[in-house]
Amino acid sequence: METRPFGASGFHVPVIGQGTWQMENDDAQAAVRALRTGLDLGMTHIDTAELYGSGRVEELVGKAIEGRRHEVFLVSKVLPSNASRRGTIKACERSLKHLGTDWLDCYLLHWPGSHPLKDTIAALEELRESGKIRCWGVSNFDENELDEVKSIAGPGKLTCNQVLYHLGERSIEHAVLPWCERERVAVVGYTPFGRSSFPPRSAAGDVLERIAKKHGATPRQVALAFLTRRQSLFAIPKSADARHVRENAGAADLRLAPDEVEALDKAYPVGRRRRGVAML
Repeated sequence: METRPFGASGFHVPVIGQGTWQMENDDAQAAVRALRTGLDLGMTHIDTAELYGSGRVEELVGKAIEGRRHEVFLVSKVLPSNASRRGTIKACERSLKHLGTDWLDCYLLHWPGSHPLKDTIAALEELRESGKIRCWGVSNFDENELDEVKSIAGPGKLTCNQVLYHLGERSIEHAVLPWCERERVAVVGYTPFGRSSFPPRSAAGDVLERIAKKHGATPRQVALAFLTRRQSLFAIPKSADARHVRENAGAADLRLAPDEVEALDKAYPVGRRRRGVAML
């Protein structure tokens, strides 16, 4: 599995990781098996959050990584409603307990909230200095909100921005992605296959099918290869099915030619610039 520098953190992280959103609705044994399959294939970046199943998914992830913690780049998130100075620390400690670990590799503010950002960042820095987290980032932040983070924390402290990014939702490419690349901040795309049927039944879907057939790959693998085509980009597809996990992992070996990237870019245009970022 290819790894890349994760922003300016000094860590190298697999280009394709594993998301866990809504995994509380899946068969627990199948989900644990899928996560472990991913670890076997080098998908050692596992992303979760206290929000997911109100901690149940963190507990499930804890079971999946038991005995393998040092293999994993483990990420969780604090809810904005909990992200006061003291609340962030307590939330992190709860997540550590659910996950059965002493530290997180990265801890994110799930989306912008009402607590002062300076208090949240102060707590994140305190957690980093105490060794409970190794680095920190944000999720669902637009370029203006990222500016605010930088103005409070200073350069080089923010590790990543996790955002919605799939072929039908590329609006981060207008301003968020350039901001992150300029500031050496990793961009982690969640829900890389969107929320509707995949592949789409359209001329755009035909482009995916044609490129996939040429490479002996699947449309999902082509989509993941496109969404991670730049060194700043990572993807965290979620699956509780070990077969799908193997398919996702195979995308890391797929290299798209420039004309294929151009064809996908034309089939799935960036679209208009929006205020803020798209969220689920």
